[in-house]
Amino acid sequence: MNCESRVALIGIVVSDPSSVTRLNEYLHECAHYIIGRMGVPYEKAGVSIISVAIDAPQDVINTLSGKLGALKGVTSKTIYQKLPAECSKEKEADD
Repeated sequence: MNCESRVALIGIVVSDPSSVTRLNEYLHECAHYIIGRMGVPYEKAGVSIISVAIDAPQDVINTLSGKLGALKGVTSKTIYQKLPAECSKEKEADD
């Protein structure tokens, strides 16, 4: 794994369909980092649930997640792969 890059999963819940166009624009801007995505409409609750697997620099992931969470009727949460030990040691050496 490249220490500059992180693997993460962004979980997104959309309760306002008017935000979907902007949400898709944000995902399209990061398309070259996205490993895959899956969307599931949950009609009973009136929401759509989207998961996005991404391999990108942490600042790119943070920016994307922040943009998504700022949309009306959109909630997002990001979970990250643990950094391999060699990346943690490399960071400590840089400090």
